[in-house]
Amino acid sequence: MRKRIASKEEEALFKAVLEDERVLTARPKEKRSTRAEVTASSAKTRAGHTAPGRSGLDGRTADRLRRGLLEPDARLDMHGLTEAAAHRALLTFVKGAHARGDRLLLVVTGKGSGPRRGETEPQGVLKIMTPRWLEALADVVADWRAAHRRHGGDGALYIYLRKPRR
Repeated sequence: MRKRIASKEEEALFKAVLEDERVLTARPKEKRSTRAEVTASSAKTRAGHTAPGRSGLDGRTADRLRRGLLEPDARLDMHGLTEAAAHRALLTFVKGAHARGDRLLLVVTGKGSGPRRGETEPQGVLKIMTPRWLEALADVVADWRAAHRRHGGDGALYIYLRKPRR
């Protein structure tokens, strides 16, 4: 399917309609990640991630996760949420699950849209931001990694929580 090219009249009409409009910003813009940072972040997610200086999963558990043999204790689907709403939902979900004693969570971020024209990296905001948000929860999160395809594959993450302190 090819895109239709707008005529000169359509471009002029579009500019006339939007000339008085301005962009609203609710918060200061965050620094955009470079492609290298995004690629490194995606590689961490695919391979599994453990916070520096912390122990992650034992080998048997990691292998069972990789093979999709463990069933998540709780699931969160973030399809259709804005970035801010997804962030709040993830924090509440992870902290609540940890308080209940759950160990394995499944968070569905979706794969995001494909790469924009002329770019090679995907544009899935939630897929990119979720691992960053999980780094802030290192006190309760032991590890996270891409889910097995039976649980959503690249569009979902397993989050393995630490045991609650008593």
